[in-house]
Amino acid sequence: MNSRPSPSLTRRRDLLKLSVLGLAASQWACDRTTSVLAPPLKVAAIVTEYRWYSHADVICGRLLGGNSANNRWRPPRTKLVSLYRAQVPSNDMGADMSARYGFQLYGSIRNALTLGGNSLAVDAVVFIGEHGDYPTNDVGQKLYPRYELFSQILDIYEENKRGVPTLFDKHFSYDWIKAKELFDRSRKLGFPLIAGSSVPLTLRLPDIQPDLGTPMKEAVAVGYGPTDAYGFHLLEILQCMVERRKGGETGVREVEMIEGDQVWAWMEGQGSWARPLVESAFSSGPSSQKGTLRSQAKDPIVIRMDYNDGFKAAALLLSPSQVDWTFAARLEGQAEPIHTLFWPHTDRPLPHFDGFVRCAEETFATGKELYPPDRTLLTTGVLSFAFESRRRKAPVATPELDVTYQTPEDVYYQTA
Repeated sequence: MNSRPSPSLTRRRDLLKLSVLGLAASQWACDRTTSVLAPPLKVAAIVTEYRWYSHADVICGRLLGGNSANNRWRPPRTKLVSLYRAQVPSNDMGADMSARYGFQLYGSIRNALTLGGNSLAVDAVVFIGEHGDYPTNDVGQKLYPRYELFSQILDIYEENKRGVPTLFDKHFSYDWIKAKELFDRSRKLGFPLIAGSSVPLTLRLPDIQPDLGTPMKEAVAVGYGPTDAYGFHLLEILQCMVERRKGGETGVREVEMIEGDQVWAWMEGQGSWARPLVESAFSSGPSSQKGTLRSQAKDPIVIRMDYNDGFKAAALLLSPSQVDWTFAARLEGQAEPIHTLFWPHTDRPLPHFDGFVRCAEETFATGKELYPPDRTLLTTGVLSFAFESRRRKAPVATPELDVTYQTPEDVYYQTA
């Protein structure tokens, strides 16, 4: 039997391919509000490693195959053209994905950004310094070389006297001084920067976005997981809400990490203001149906923050228990706290990364920051000084964290 398709079937397949390509091009053009004939923006990815379910996988995969923000698939608006991996483990995906999608693998950050030439040759950069075989210090911080790797990107920007829109995944560094240097260099160069956690961009149940100028008094967030990696997500959940309080963000003057049974003692004493908020936040998630908070709490940790304007906040992290990521705040003149669940269960895998990539592509295409990277500078500092509090076993004064900013009224997050 002849296994070749008939000419009519071949023609139908060709027409289908053209239709799909036309739809993708049309959608891309609509999103960019520019000509269909305009070439896609060229993106370089700089990552620590690229393996299954690493951040490089779930972010670059959406750059290559499109994203489903708000549960609606969109084709890629950009083209990944180069990739640098700091480490190549045995289960590396980079070579296979390069063969499938045609982007070039490079052995240096410089070549990935210049495409092997002498000057910056890409329109945007994705930096992912998460996952890989790196040491952990005495207080439990993973020593990812974000400073060392991103500094090389900034060197190339400075040599070319321009930067390009850039995505910086998660916090700037485990070390405050390194983080502040990267941030200051980035701001001096003036390129659009989207940074931080993907979780603030996920769905919320109920759907809550406080108005700018909301008179908040105190706030908490409750979550789970490793203190370093997931503690950052929890701090960004907290900060994306409290930065909308009356007066805007004023910075943090003191940070403390409280651990073990001392967490409960703190909530009965100096932190008694936080207890009803913790209970309200916890009630927002399905974990509250499995038992009380304390019955599910293993190795509890609180990161408490006193802000410069007198505002108080706390992030309660339960590890290794897998409770939900929730938030609650007390408002002036309102008896009951507001509260919400971040990342309610959906059929979509890791929906927060759809929102992250959607925002990255929008920034790449428009040159506009959709939310302030100053948020990530502040949460980076809070997490760094929280670990210093663990080292000292005492609160830490943080005059360095005088990070002030005003977030826009309309900040994107997913609602479907």
